[in-house]
Amino acid sequence: MAERYDLVVIGAGPAGEKGAAQAAYFGKRVAVIDRRPHPGGAPVASTGIPTKTLRETALYVTGFRNRDVYGLSLELDREAVLEHLMSRKSEVRHTMERAVEDNLRRHGIRYIQGEASLGHDRTVRVALDDGEQLSLQAEIILIASGSRPFRPSGVPFDDPDVHDSEEILEIRELPARMAVIGGGPVACEYASIFTALGTDVTLIDAADRLLPFMDEEISRLLAETFERMGMRLVLGAGVATIERSDGGLRVRVENGDVLLPEQVLFAAGRSGNTEGLGLEERGAELDARGRIKVDEHFQTAAEGIYAAGDVIGPPALASVSMEQGRVAVCHAFGFPFKETVDPLPPFAVYSIPEAAMVGLTEEAARARQVEHEVGRGWFAGNARATISGFPEGLVKLVFRREDKALLGVHILSESASELIHIGQAVVHAGGTIDRFIHTTFCAPTRSEAYKYAAYDGLQRLAAGSDTSTIAASSGL
Repeated sequence: MAERYDLVVIGAGPAGEKGAAQAAYFGKRVAVIDRRPHPGGAPVASTGIPTKTLRETALYVTGFRNRDVYGLSLELDREAVLEHLMSRKSEVRHTMERAVEDNLRRHGIRYIQGEASLGHDRTVRVALDDGEQLSLQAEIILIASGSRPFRPSGVPFDDPDVHDSEEILEIRELPARMAVIGGGPVACEYASIFTALGTDVTLIDAADRLLPFMDEEISRLLAETFERMGMRLVLGAGVATIERSDGGLRVRVENGDVLLPEQVLFAAGRSGNTEGLGLEERGAELDARGRIKVDEHFQTAAEGIYAAGDVIGPPALASVSMEQGRVAVCHAFGFPFKETVDPLPPFAVYSIPEAAMVGLTEEAARARQVEHEVGRGWFAGNARATISGFPEGLVKLVFRREDKALLGVHILSESASELIHIGQAVVHAGGTIDRFIHTTFCAPTRSEAYKYAAYDGLQRLAAGSDTSTIAASSGL
């Protein structure tokens, strides 16, 4: 006999957890299935939280922020550094796993560890670790099985020194030389973390700039910051090939470069975790990377089956995945609560320094033929940034010339992922850059950069965008 539930969720990552909790909050009987012994998905186990933990631990144990300020050059035992990194990563991961477990338990949600597959008439078969089988019958099924690193056939991942973005978390030795292939968020994060740890890093990407989805100026300034940190960038390089020769790794780039790294990280995209689920047999559609196609309500082509999170593709952000799971469940059951996902989510890259954005880039405004202007508040003139020893970057405002309406915010800075929400709130409210002029910010704070970016924007309007007459940093 099949156990009956109102909702069965496959996958216990951000989309699955929040979708399940939303249904349980409204009194539905819910079960969540995941192959891992603990819930949380890849963001807790192997991607988001572990990566950010490594970042903060690396900055702390190396004293990276204080090198230029105090002239400190810490000579650390590389084995001890790696031990600290891995120990802290495991500690934070276990804490967050318990937090997700507590949330499921608090909502009365059953958690089942096993391999799930879809049967007829919205049944879910679960293969348990002990060889037993469960059968669950559901009114609604939510697929939130997440994603995994994309592994193209030409990359020798069977080599113990060639890693994807999840395997890199389990390295046993801190390399002296590393090649990072990719120019997206994960590649930038790991490349800057290992550079901070003292590894000689070369970042290689076929694109001619980092983070192509971000504002071009932010991408360029991030690349310049990386180079000042000691990272080498090989951009617009074409396809890189990896081989082992004479006992060592060789990375050959189409531009003729040959690198001899000790380890290689390949970080170029992800694929949906849909193998073995039987989605196509049930009528759902998948793309070439195994990601599920859904409509605006996150409903698949199969009746009663929804999908949310990384398994449906970009933007593949934990924050957005949570909202997708909630919206999918509310639509499925007709709950009058969450009807749409925020159309203006913030994006953050947790590199060193961080980069974040919300709304239109300057290039997007130009492509839409919006008459716009920009304002810049540089952290080089910001007291808090100077005190911290990391004065890199800026707050950049993109706004409409006609009425000064804020269209987008772009930040390169330590704590950019926190600062971006100030701009997001103003964009959401349909506000203008005058909001920052009239707001009092604590001093000294990095948040003050918003005010000076707004003043810079007003000066540009007054000067008719003749930048030669405008000071780089306003003292108003």
